[in-house]
Amino acid sequence: MIATRESYGKALAELEEKNKNIVVLDADLSSATKTKEFATKFPDKFINLGIAEQDMMATAAGLATCGKIPFASTFAVFATGRAYDQIRNSICYPNLNVKIAATHAGITVGEDGATHQALEDINIVKALPNMTVLCPCDDISTKWAIKKASEINGPVYIRLTRPKVENVYDENEIFELDKAKVIGDGGDIAFITNGITMHECIKAKDILKEKGINARIVDLHTIKPVDKQTIIETAKQVKHIITVEDHNIIGGIGSIVADVLAEEYPTKIYKIGINDEFGKSGKWNELLTYYGLDGNSIANKAMEIIRK
Repeated sequence: MIATRESYGKALAELEEKNKNIVVLDADLSSATKTKEFATKFPDKFINLGIAEQDMMATAAGLATCGKIPFASTFAVFATGRAYDQIRNSICYPNLNVKIAATHAGITVGEDGATHQALEDINIVKALPNMTVLCPCDDISTKWAIKKASEINGPVYIRLTRPKVENVYDENEIFELDKAKVIGDGGDIAFITNGITMHECIKAKDILKEKGINARIVDLHTIKPVDKQTIIETAKQVKHIITVEDHNIIGGIGSIVADVLAEEYPTKIYKIGINDEFGKSGKWNELLTYYGLDGNSIANKAMEIIRK
């Protein structure tokens, strides 16, 4: 088991050996964001800006104008909240080649509580022109996301989380930037999700199978550009669609899926996520249960929908 933030740190160190233009910036959180491994191996290519997230984003923009590929890292709540103006006007507006690797996203930050739990970051960054948004769920997909981010010429936001998780995919899995991954072919219900809630949806899928309900899971690892085709095909092939996310249901993947289907294939969907409220302090797995985001709660919601 490994956290996606740890996979990010390892991927960075491997990436530098293949691309010498990689530089890494951090806002005094390198032990938590796991950029410390890169800093140890390549101290001349690592800059600790201190607790100055706005300066970090502006510095990353400047480095990008010099041909570097900067990865700027801090907690998601600080990356998108404190430094929004710099991301919007200094990175996205000039379409600079900056990668923002935001760790500790969602309620699964845990005990740090509401002030540190970014539940609106997807809503913020997906609205910015030129921005690509990725949300991997395990070690394999995170390494792909970091490599792909380095190849994209433009701003990229990568959403990473704190807890350790098992691998969903194996080493041979092939990912495409704008193509969602589909697990299973159940026609009763489809969970559209990504990131850490992928693991809970897999648990829910197994629970439902024991009750004779066949589910599939759509891993929306690329939030922008979104895979409209898979969303539409899924809506045509299954009876019920549920979006599941460790994010506010306003502006998250539930809203994205609803927008796609409203335009292309009007379908009733159900959203499971944070219901327009702030998070709370607690152990991350207990918070998932509190907000109805654990496998059992998701399965129960699915059965309730089917009964109706």
